[in-house]
Amino acid sequence: MVPGLQLFYQGNWVTAKCVPNSIIMHIGDTIEILSNGKFKSILHRGLVNKEKVRISWAVFCEPPKDKIILKPLPETVSETEPPLFPPRTFAQHIEHKLFRKTQDDLSN
Repeated sequence: MVPGLQLFYQGNWVTAKCVPNSIIMHIGDTIEILSNGKFKSILHRGLVNKEKVRISWAVFCEPPKDKIILKPLPETVSETEPPLFPPRTFAQHIEHKLFRKTQDDLSN
């Protein structure tokens, strides 16, 4: 019950509430892409508390870097809701996210 997770929401860092016997799950970029933006990945950070011990357990799940193309699932795309994300491998997505490379840069 030691706060430490913060989310960047509407231009401010907001501390997540501690809920007894709960797990907070950050869904990340892959789910945002697959859901065509219906579920959002959010910028977050962890804080240190000098007086109390807090335990965090980070688990990262990602698709094979060059084998699977990430793109919105067909069920999330329509004429009125076009794809918000271009098809990319996970490696291309990371290059775009970390270095803001364009789709043309990623293709070369």
